[in-house]
Amino acid sequence: MICEIGKRIYDRGYVAANDGNVSVKMDDGTIFCTPTGVSKGFMQPDMIVKMDLDGNVLSDNAKPSSEVKMHLRVYRENPTVNSVVHAHPVVATSYAIAGIPLNQALCPEAVVTLGNVPVAPYATPGTQQVPDSIAPYCIDYNAVLLANHGALTWGKDLIEAYYRMESLEHFAMMTMYTGRIINQANELNCSQVGDLIEMRENMGVSSGGVPPCRTEETVATDEEALIEDVVKAVLSQLS
Repeated sequence: MICEIGKRIYDRGYVAANDGNVSVKMDDGTIFCTPTGVSKGFMQPDMIVKMDLDGNVLSDNAKPSSEVKMHLRVYRENPTVNSVVHAHPVVATSYAIAGIPLNQALCPEAVVTLGNVPVAPYATPGTQQVPDSIAPYCIDYNAVLLANHGALTWGKDLIEAYYRMESLEHFAMMTMYTGRIINQANELNCSQVGDLIEMRENMGVSSGGVPPCRTEETVATDEEALIEDVVKAVLSQLS
């Protein structure tokens, strides 16, 4: 299954060359993770590395990526997590490079699946700085952008962790189009966001954070201001 997910993130362009890594935690605490120096699109099951939660390698077929430290930190910080996916999806990584969190309440699916995606401080890849930088986000969130680096998602199993990576890139693209190309977005108000958070909790998901939102009164005021600006622009053209 790790090989299947690796091929999916490679085929979707979420990684290039040997980028990214995937891991799964078993019930006994054993970790299976992708090897270093191998493209995620060309892995075979006998390449997968077996290790423990302390980072000790239990197999002799290959070495894990140095970035597995991130995965191990997530598992230690949040025992409910059983899988972690790290990739460099282009649009989401562009937001990470810009230092912009993905936290707008633009659509119900993003609020329920992801919620609020913060940006972790920059850390040199492969160093202890990286796991330290993500540690504060492992409990309350479902994903994090790694400043100038990429993205990290996690979940109760491999499918959920991968789906969150898909959702993250999809949401990043919507944010880019509405905010940077169309240059207009009708964000959900606080009442609508509250309904979605309640829905998420009813699904048994307590993490994700709450996106910032506007009250209905603020939305109405903004709409009135927009209409007034349009009228002024039209009158200016007529005169």
